[in-house]
Amino acid sequence: MALDWPGRRAAGTGPVDNLWISLGFLWKSRRQAGTEVGKHVHKPVEAEAKPAGDGRLDLPEERKRWERETLGPALRRRPERREAFETTAGIPVDRVYLPPGSDDYLERLGFPGEYPYTRGVQPTMYRGRFWTMRQYAGFATARESNERYRYLLQRGQTGISVAFDLPTQIGYDADHPMALGEVGKVGVSISSLRDMGVLLDQLPLDQVSISMTINAPAGVLLAMVLAVARRQGVPLERLRGTVQNDILKEYLARGTYIFPPRPSMRLITDVFGY
Repeated sequence: MALDWPGRRAAGTGPVDNLWISLGFLWKSRRQAGTEVGKHVHKPVEAEAKPAGDGRLDLPEERKRWERETLGPALRRRPERREAFETTAGIPVDRVYLPPGSDDYLERLGFPGEYPYTRGVQPTMYRGRFWTMRQYAGFATARESNERYRYLLQRGQTGISVAFDLPTQIGYDADHPMALGEVGKVGVSISSLRDMGVLLDQLPLDQVSISMTINAPAGVLLAMVLAVARRQGVPLERLRGTVQNDILKEYLARGTYIFPPRPSMRLITDVFGY
């Protein structure tokens, strides 16, 4: 299996080039948003209202809309962990800070919990709840990995993160000739729904989130998880978790793709839709 990708050293296409491009974009975005790197703002900066009729959105009014339509429902579902947040120096930390004014602020950055999600996918982020803590784990057989997950959960882990072996990542059963020497290495071997049932045995699927680092067969393994949950009597709406589902990364870097790009993109976008 070729894990390299052709043309990686072409100018402007390597991972280092992409890193600098990304850093440059982030730096430009922060400068245009009216913030200075390295300086801490101690209190909210309220935006000045724009004159009516100039075609630009009023930031204070947009903040009120965000609080009413996005923040409010989120707080009703999950209140913040405490009434007030402060730095270690005792300086109050507001929920959100706005620049004094910008023509493209809402288009480029927006509010937390709203498109384009530059300021976070949740309106309150970690003020609402801490991040999930889990160890990336998976090896050998489904039974051995299951024992590992149960061990970690008993010691305070709040979710599981599943590592799959290379044959599973590229759709080979454990008894396939191409899988020889790779079964159960760098991850757990999953060849069937029965394997997935063993992997998730006695795990409280309605209480812990499941993260699966899987791309090419992501839809298949997600369907297996759903089937196991049904067998255990867990309503699907109680399930939480993620699948990596990033097939483009496989073409660019690791090489563990199965199908050509077009049908692969169809599969991952079908997962989005589901």
